[in-house]
Amino acid sequence: MSDAAAEAETTPRTPRERARAQTIEDIVRLGREHLATQGAAALSLRAVARDLGVVSSAVYRYVANRDELLTLLLVDAYDELGDAVDLAVNAMPPKDHAGRFKALGRAVRDWALREPARYGLLFGSPVPGYQAPAGRTSTPGTRVIYSMIGILDAAYRAGELTTAAPAAVAPSALSADLEAIRDELGLAVPDGLLANGALVWTSLFGTVSFEVFGQYGADTFSARGELFEHHLAVLAKLVGLEA
Repeated sequence: MSDAAAEAETTPRTPRERARAQTIEDIVRLGREHLATQGAAALSLRAVARDLGVVSSAVYRYVANRDELLTLLLVDAYDELGDAVDLAVNAMPPKDHAGRFKALGRAVRDWALREPARYGLLFGSPVPGYQAPAGRTSTPGTRVIYSMIGILDAAYRAGELTTAAPAAVAPSALSADLEAIRDELGLAVPDGLLANGALVWTSLFGTVSFEVFGQYGADTFSARGELFEHHLAVLAKLVGLEA
C-alpha cells in the first residue's frame, strides 16, 4: 500500500461520508441476499429499496441503476474471493510452492461452495443486458490468476519446475500473447509453462464450476472432495509442482 493510500484510509471521514458509505454497504448486503434468492437477472433496486425501508428514489442517489448494483456485487465478490485465496496462500511457507498452489485451489473451491450465487455471478452465465466495466472489475477479477501465476513463476525461478519443461511446448502462434503477459507481469516463466498455467487456471475453475452448478449429476462422484484433490494433484503435476 502506498503512503497516500495508507493516509487516506486513516483520515477520519465526515459524518455524511460515513453515512453514505454505510448506506452503500447496506445496499450491497441486501443485493447479496437478493442474488442468492432471486438470481442476478431478477435483481431490482426497487426491491432493495423496499427491504432497506426507503423509497426507490432515495436508493438511486447512491446506486444509479441495476447495472451499477451488479458491478458493486461483482467487485465485492471478486475481492472476497481474492482475500480468501490470499489468506490461504500466505498461510503456507513461501518456498512450499506446491502447498501454496493447492491452498489456492482449495480456497477457491471452499469459497465457491459457501457462496454459490456469488460464484455464479462471477463465473456463470452472463446477465442479459449487462456488460461489466473493465476499468472497475479487471483488477479485482484477476487477483486469483495473478496469485496462481506468481506461485508458478516463483517455483520456476527457484528451479523447481524443470521436470515439466520437456512437455511444455507452446504453439508459436501464442508467442506474442505470452510475451505480452510475461512483460506486463514481470515473469521469468517460459512460454510452454505459461501456456500450461493457462490450462491449469481454466481447469481449476472448470472443476469447481462442475461441482457448484451440479454438472456431475446427483448420483455421480459421491466423494466430491476426494475427486477435487485428485484433480488438484494432476494440475500440480502438469506444471511440474509435483513429480
